[in-house]
Amino acid sequence: MPTALWNGAVIAQAGDDEVEIVENNVYFPLTAVKAGYLRPSSHQTKCPWKGTASYYSLEVDGKTNENAAWFYPAPFDAAKQIKDHVAFWRGVEVQR
Repeated sequence: MPTALWNGAVIAQAGDDEVEIVENNVYFPLTAVKAGYLRPSSHQTKCPWKGTASYYSLEVDGKTNENAAWFYPAPFDAAKQIKDHVAFWRGVEVQR
């Protein structure tokens, strides 16, 4: 069962059939992410084939991991399977 961990907390957990793997990143359905750890960020990046990514920072036990989660609110058609999914980086351990 894919799991995302940071600072001793389970940030997300979903069944194998619920996640999407794109460019070796595990995208968890938003419903599988513990929203209490997410903090909105104004950071954005652009991907030529997925679209514009928005970010969340993580906050766990008083520690913040800036822009550690990203998602595509309106992905291009080539990446439509990751709509309403979130991926992680910046020290977030993702176990498959």
